[in-house]
This record gives sequence, C-alpha cells and structure tokens, in this order.
Amino acid sequence: MKNNNKFYIYSKLPTEKINKYTFDIDRISLKEVLKKINDEDGKVPEAVRKKILNIADGAKIISEAFLKNKKIYFIGAGTSGRMGVLEAAELPPTYGVSPEQFVAIMCGGNDAVFKAKEGAEDVYEDGFKIIKKLGNKNDVLIAIAASGITSYVRGAIDSAKKVGMKSIFVTCNPREKKSVDVLIALDVGPEAINGSTRMKSGTATKLVLNMLTTAAMVISGKVYHNWMVDVKTTSYKLVLRAERVFCEITGLDLKTAKKFLKATDYNVKTAVVMALKNLKKEDAEKLIKEHNGFLKDILG
Repeated sequence: MKNNNKFYIYSKLPTEKINKYTFDIDRISLKEVLKKINDEDGKVPEAVRKKILNIADGAKIISEAFLKNKKIYFIGAGTSGRMGVLEAAELPPTYGVSPEQFVAIMCGGNDAVFKAKEGAEDVYEDGFKIIKKLGNKNDVLIAIAASGITSYVRGAIDSAKKVGMKSIFVTCNPREKKSVDVLIALDVGPEAINGSTRMKSGTATKLVLNMLTTAAMVISGKVYHNWMVDVKTTSYKLVLRAERVFCEITGLDLKTAKKFLKATDYNVKTAVVMALKNLKKEDAEKLIKEHNGFLKDILG
C-alpha cells in the first residue's frame, strides 16, 4: 500500500504531467522538434514574472544576511543542486564576495556535480544532518527542488527551521505548500520530454537564482548603475573589465585608470572614489565604508 501511495503521489506531480503539445515529438522533423522545444521554453519567463514579489522577498532576506556576514547556502539534488553550485561559484568573482559566505551543498557530494547519484536524493536524514552540522541562526538556506518532493531537500528545510535559519524554497511545483520564509513555486507546465526537469524547470530555476542573487547584490551596494564595481580581477578578462569600468565611470583614459587601479590592487570602487573625489586611498576607503559600499551615495 505504501508503494502504491508513492506511485500515486508521484504520478500526480505537475512536473510529471504529459505535455500534449509535444506528444508527437518522436515522429516529426528535426526542425519541428526544435521549434516545439523552443515554444515550450518561451513559456518560462512569464511563469517567473508571476513570482516577482516572492523573488523580491527572497532577495531582501539574502541581502540582509549578506550584510550581517551570515552564510547563504544553496542545496539541491541533480540539476537543482548543480544550479546552486553554479550560483555559488560565480558570485565571488562577479561581486567580490567571499566563497565562504555563499556555499553550495550538492546532494551526493561534490562528485555528484559531474556524475549523477540519483538515489542520494531520497535520504531525508542526510539533508537534515548536513544543515544541522553547517547552519547557524540567521543564516539563509536556498532550497531547490523542481518536483518539490525531494526528501533530501525537505530534510534540509526542516533542519533549517530548528537551527533558526531563514529559508527560501525554489520549486516548479505550483501546488507546493511547504512552510518556509519565502516560497517561489513556479508553474512552467509539463516538460517537452515527460519528467525531464533539466529543461523548462532547470531554465526557470536558473532565472530565479539569477534574479535572487543579482537583486540582492544590487541592494547591498555591489553595483553602481549596472557596473559590477566589486569585480575581482582574477583573470586577464576581468582585469580589462575593471579598467573599462573605471574609464566609463570617471571619463578618464586607460593610462590614468591603470595608475589608480594599481594603487588600489585593482579595487575599482576605491580607485574611482580616489580619482573623482581627489582623495588618498585611506580616505577613499573610509568614505566607502561610511556609505556601506554604495557608490551612488558618494558619486550621485
């Protein structure tokens, strides 16, 4: 009876519905296959748009935790977990944040990023234990599960409550009712290939995570206009970006940009304030700190 109940629940999941539009996908031309996939993908942005208020609530929670030096954890299994890994990996070079502050937890361990370990997602206790071990009060858990029923992720959410963490749940199950601080339950419709949640669900999840973290960084003073003014120059491309951003903000030439940037170890914010406010490095850093990193409050 227990297995029958699980079968019934699983078969009724929105992510497992049959997509009538693509039901003939194995008997049409390649061009038509691609058109149908593209048509289905086109439905994703609108599904995300409907949850903008929820996403805004999540971004505020992330920003508040970030500014208080609390940790933000991404957790998920399979495609959902890999989305969290991608987000945590890309935030440090883009916004100059510490990799210790934004942490990805992949169900099944780091090896599961590259090779699927599907059974690991069924162990509720593993998700519960990892958050109990790592999490602290007022940290943030960003839980990701396309279907919403992933036991490992639900264990992590329940553990976060006990620890006193804030929790954000990103899922493509619009019926989800899990009690969390912010629920982002998207309705992307059935997948083009039945149950393949790496498709529309994966795309929707990536869009939401982009919005959550980018908006959080914007309201945390990590962006001036739309320039990433806390970029870490860890590659030649990023060195060039820092130089270009300095030139665009200040209106000064490349030779001058290099002079100021070298004086600040390529800290764009400090270099810009030094140049435009005619300040020494120490005074520029002090002014930036007084304004909590918001260049708009210093430069207008």
